Amino acid sequence: MLSVLSYGRIVARAVLGGLSQTDGRDYSLVTASCGFGKDFRKGILKKGMCYGDDACFIARHRSADVLVVTLLLLTPFSLSLYVEPEKRVADGVGGWRDYGVDPSQFSATLMRTCERLVKEGRFTPTSPVGILTSAYYELLQNKVPLLGSSTACIVVLDRRSHRIHTCNLGDSGFLVVRGGEVVHRSDEQQHYFNTPFQLSIAPPGAEGVVLSDSPDVADRSSFDVQLGDIILTATDGLFDNMPDYMILQELKKLKARPWHAFILKSPEECLLLANTNYDSIQQTARSIAEQAHELAYDPNYMSPFAQFACDNGLNVRGGKPDDITVLLSIVAEYTD
Repeated sequence: MLSVLSYGRIVARAVLGGLSQTDGRDYSLVTASCGFGKDFRKGILKKGMCYGDDACFIARHRSADVLVVTLLLLTPFSLSLYVEPEKRVADGVGGWRDYGVDPSQFSATLMRTCERLVKEGRFTPTSPVGILTSAYYELLQNKVPLLGSSTACIVVLDRRSHRIHTCNLGDSGFLVVRGGEVVHRSDEQQHYFNTPFQLSIAPPGAEGVVLSDSPDVADRSSFDVQLGDIILTATDGLFDNMPDYMILQELKKLKARPWHAFILKSPEECLLLANTNYDSIQQTARSIAEQAHELAYDPNYMSPFAQFACDNGLNVRGGKPDDITVLLSIVAEYTD
């Protein structure tokens, strides 16, 4: 863990991106998280960075910062049977629990395995898909199979090169915002309506029936970032309920914070301002998650999910109740 003073220094340097860009400086991510389980009217962070059955982690290594979100899928989708869209609006017919499986264990264990690989330095910053592949194959090699299915999104900041490297399998994803505009975003991967790409481990005898994608098919991207860029990483519970313009409206509250106030301040004043500005990241993450959570239960709201359903021939209106996980990050200058 960073000391409070060190963390404050990292936060303080985020503002300097607008003043100068020095190639020799290493970058870091200042990140806050918030989320809601769909079965709760109040946000609850369960043990191990889990909101409902979503799971996430934020890991720091000397060469990179790594963000991961995983989303369990309650239904083992069939390869051989096209399920009517009407049956896929919710969690589907049947599910992993019909096999006597707690599906949350799969996504949480996948997340924890990714986290351990990063902390042990067993990864390459330019290849986040390598983290996902190694973690998934560790699960496959367990003596007692851990059944379930999950989507996953990994975002890696390479400190020295100032580049972000990502892999996204399914319908979780990320946005990069600069100057109030989305400059990079992930591509959603769907086999068909409400059926995202997914990693799965099937029950014995069902290996050829349950839908399972290889980590190798994850969408990948790499791009440069600047100090002060905002990165929002989230599960589909956010994107199914909030369009970009609503998210950008919330992020304006973060951008309006007085980051320039760090300049020429004493260490004590910088620490106070750093805590205040970190709090603003946390508050903005919470505000976004809360708004998505409220909209998810609004029967009259035309959500992005409902619009997508209509585009697929379904008469659907309202939000989509779901677990929601939001990681909100600011690109800052790295300090040991």
